[in-house]
Amino acid sequence: MSDYARHEHHDFAGAVDQALTDAPLQAALVRLTQTLLTANRRGYAALDDSDKLRDHAKRLKEHALAHLDQYLEELESSVERAGGIVHWAATASEARQIILDIAQNADCRHAVKSKSMTSEEIHLNPALEAAGIEVTETDFGEYIIQLAGERPSHLVAPAVHHTRESIARVLSKHVGQPLPDDARSLALTGRRLLREKFSRANLGITGANFAVAETGTIVLVTNEGNGRLTTACPRVHVAIMGIEKVIPRLVDLPVFLKLLARAATGQTLSIYTTLITGPRREGERDGPEEFHLVLLDNGRSKILATPFRESLQCIRCGACLNACPVYRRIGGHAYGGVYSGPIGSILTPLYDSVSENPHLPHASSLCGACQAACPVRINIPHMLIGLRELQHHAKPNHQERLAYRLWQAVLSRPWLYGLALRLARIVLRPFAREGWLRHLPGPGAGWTGVRDFPAPATRSFRERWKDLQ
Repeated sequence: MSDYARHEHHDFAGAVDQALTDAPLQAALVRLTQTLLTANRRGYAALDDSDKLRDHAKRLKEHALAHLDQYLEELESSVERAGGIVHWAATASEARQIILDIAQNADCRHAVKSKSMTSEEIHLNPALEAAGIEVTETDFGEYIIQLAGERPSHLVAPAVHHTRESIARVLSKHVGQPLPDDARSLALTGRRLLREKFSRANLGITGANFAVAETGTIVLVTNEGNGRLTTACPRVHVAIMGIEKVIPRLVDLPVFLKLLARAATGQTLSIYTTLITGPRREGERDGPEEFHLVLLDNGRSKILATPFRESLQCIRCGACLNACPVYRRIGGHAYGGVYSGPIGSILTPLYDSVSENPHLPHASSLCGACQAACPVRINIPHMLIGLRELQHHAKPNHQERLAYRLWQAVLSRPWLYGLALRLARIVLRPFAREGWLRHLPGPGAGWTGVRDFPAPATRSFRERWKDLQ
């Protein structure tokens, strides 16, 4: 297994080289991302007025972010009115400590977790395990990569880098006996193992796809029954969410539900949509005795005051990953952080550091496929260019500046421009094959190592124009 799959890192170039030579990974990426991308387009096509609905969803997110303080306070009041407890965490370390204190105060030693990228962001599992609390991921994909000691590689399909055969190897090692690599047998084995965990869990941990300020309702969207078991079986439920996940009213929720499933997997609606409002009430047969909501900032409030605030509109559907030609070649682990793909190339530098992640703003062709796929129309290419601008101002590239000055000098002198073109044709002619430059010497070697460049025309436009005159 690659170390890049185990640990976060800043070695984007090295991880890319390894991903491109990993044949099973390449096959898995092509298979799943193409399936999800096709389903995404089909889902939008089958939805009447999908463009208007996406515009409406974007306006709702813009409004919620513009009045974020108001809606977060309303959410807190609504949760407390329903019998829950709200905790505010400014940093990842604060969030970890809050959840650890909740577990220890309630004497919880066995935790089950529904899929949550926010918990991955704060590195919750290692902190709980270090305190002697057993933590089990209950989303099947997350469970597989937990057993394998890896990180998620996709927002909604965390084990996209695995094949059926590799999943069988992981589970076989865990149970101590060989398992067939057919999907049904693997699913039944996972179900049996996880139900044992649910039966003894006293702490359930989830994320939140949305939180409704008006009612204090936490919304979980899943395609497995693990989310409901995680929230219904243990006596303590902790939900952790980024502060940007709040939406104003319950009537706004269907707008996002119609888009989220279509953008993520192409479904009309996810199989399980769970709405939780506080702990178990008198007379109810299941649900937790305690409900805690942890509201995580971890740099989000700083982003609000920057040109990158639009990134906080993300609903974590993964559509931009499926559409991105870069992600579809290198997978999620190459990006180094918790969030991958086009949106990860923005969030990781903003949450972590732009200087520590210099390659990520450039990990895009700027083709716009990510923005076209996004259900809330986030202008990802524009923000990637903005991050590149920050890098330029923070650390000017003197070689690049010199190159542009030379280019300016050539373009402003027609005689010099013509001479440069003639020299370029003479120098590059030996490297042309069937109209393309596939291998250039010197600085051009790296560029043409992964792409071709059109060979110069035998006659320039000026020469052709002169003949026409």
